[in-house]
Amino acid sequence: MAARPGLAAGSRTCVALLLCLVASAVAAASAEQLARGRYLVHAGGCISCHTADRDGAIPLAGGRRLETPFGIFYAPNLTPDRKTGIGGWSDTDFSAALRHGRAPDGSPYYPVFPYPAYAGISDADVAAMAAWLRSIPPVHNPVPAHELPWYLRSRWLMLGWNLLFFDPQPFQADPARDKDWNRGAYLVRHLGHCGECHTPRNLFGARDDSRELAGNAAGPDGGKVPGIRQDREQGLGRWTLDDMLLFLELGMLPNGDFAGSSMSAVIDDNTSQLTGDDRRAIAVYLQSLAPLDSP
Repeated sequence: MAARPGLAAGSRTCVALLLCLVASAVAAASAEQLARGRYLVHAGGCISCHTADRDGAIPLAGGRRLETPFGIFYAPNLTPDRKTGIGGWSDTDFSAALRHGRAPDGSPYYPVFPYPAYAGISDADVAAMAAWLRSIPPVHNPVPAHELPWYLRSRWLMLGWNLLFFDPQPFQADPARDKDWNRGAYLVRHLGHCGECHTPRNLFGARDDSRELAGNAAGPDGGKVPGIRQDREQGLGRWTLDDMLLFLELGMLPNGDFAGSSMSAVIDDNTSQLTGDDRRAIAVYLQSLAPLDSP
């Protein structure tokens, strides 16, 4: 009987040690998820759009003015401020926004927010992005209302647009392709949403995916956006793999010039922040895209 208290104490010690180990594992997993989320927010191009275009603007606090053929939009605040940002959003809210274009109240977003591309983002990546965005300091920054023509002022009209042009599908890896190609496809088509700028659009503002990444005559800055398929005249057909890697990291073109306009922000906030492996995966995928016939 004298041994029982000792056994109980030993058991309590073991349980306490086990709980400490579990807590450490949870903390490590949380730190890993936050680091992953920060990386994915850069990879997703969130900073370029959700930071106002002025000196001293706080990253991700919203307010960037986006001029489009359908009116002027202002990017929302992505910091966890409860009144002007995303404070209080659940994981379900994040998933609905990124992959279905729905606000927490159920109303549809305008497709200036690239949810048609983000629809393919994985569950784990959505959760990691949400976790990191919740961890950054909240910034109280009311964003101006969109400046739209009268016939587009109700977001509920976008339900019809979604019915016609939006078919959310998760990313499916191609088993006939290698790991680099599939990673590149995921980054280009979904997380990096390259097609939102580099693919032409129809009269209703929907991407013409029959001409995916073939270039866009009416880009976000009002100018022409080049194609990024393997077209030798209108795309990347003359670029080597090393040309692509240098461009994605530094923004340097094969002729020694540098990317300008909105692409310079993409380089600074997105592709230069990626790992070398991810930049290589993007280049591998783009090199696989055959040129399209002229329209």
